[in-house]
Amino acid sequence: MAKIKPSKGAPYARILGVGGYRPTRVVPNEVILETIDSSDEWIRSRSGIETRHWAGPDETVAAMSIEAAGKAIADAGIAAEQIGAVVVSTVSHFSQTPAVATEIADKLGTDKAAAFDISAGCAGFGYGLTLAKGIVVEGSAEYVLVIGVERLSDLTDLEDRATAFLFGDGAGAVVVGPSQEPAIGPTVWGSEGDKAGTIKQTVPWDRFAIGDVSELPLDSAGNIKFPAITQEGQAVFRWAVFEMAKVAQQALEAAGISSDDLDVFIPHQANVRIIDSMVKTLKLPEHVTVARDIRTTGNTSAASIPLAMERLLATGEAKSGDTALVIGFGAGLVYAATVVTLP
Repeated sequence: MAKIKPSKGAPYARILGVGGYRPTRVVPNEVILETIDSSDEWIRSRSGIETRHWAGPDETVAAMSIEAAGKAIADAGIAAEQIGAVVVSTVSHFSQTPAVATEIADKLGTDKAAAFDISAGCAGFGYGLTLAKGIVVEGSAEYVLVIGVERLSDLTDLEDRATAFLFGDGAGAVVVGPSQEPAIGPTVWGSEGDKAGTIKQTVPWDRFAIGDVSELPLDSAGNIKFPAITQEGQAVFRWAVFEMAKVAQQALEAAGISSDDLDVFIPHQANVRIIDSMVKTLKLPEHVTVARDIRTTGNTSAASIPLAMERLLATGEAKSGDTALVIGFGAGLVYAATVVTLP
């Protein structure tokens, strides 16, 4: 029996660079209030959101990804040709095939990098980061580009009072590469499919091909609504606050550290009340910097963690070498948490 040659990857992996892209159009709450019966005070108190970015016609999923990725590659100090794999997490690329990652890999100028999309909702960045770490350590690629990108404005029902104000667009990217010391901890991840109905798409795509529109949702003018994201807000809030705090604690323990060792906490930017409740439940010390990028960016699903990371580093609220706990959670219900050293 022949023996397979063992892989020769790096001993460990780390995030080497980060980049982000926010669409040029800034949308204040006043615009949202044109289609729902609410108030600016209510939106801010319930979510913490003051503004969000919505993509224009030219700010496609691919275009935003390329902008964010270019910044991450430059920040990592490598050339695009050195990227061996491109992993894109998104739920808002509407072409079933080919994967948008292949277009991104080509336009960035990689040397025929492996490229694929994943769909893991708001936990997608954590899933992609875990895959990238494995690829680098296994040796299939020296550098892996992980992108979280969404155009959630395309999946927003502006007449849904529960969700119209939540979502924003954008792209965040990181380059993962070799390290001589641990810099991405073990991932605590999983899914609770029995709760999948709490966050979902209103109508599956194939319903539009059947021809029977009798059960399709209509807007106030009687027109068929495009599929949108809907959620059971209170159920999601309770799950995120109580269950995800446990997952975050498990990630700390898996990394062999305590909350006292943390410098930064970067949770998925779903709701500022969820973030604040997790901080309290985890009993994070005062010195820990907490990302609250949601205030001006909204919920960008898979893009939210890398966008928040990029902003904290750009503003100096976090610095290179800081120890950060990151956790994503959302539709599925899925989740992923890990401890990383910031680039």
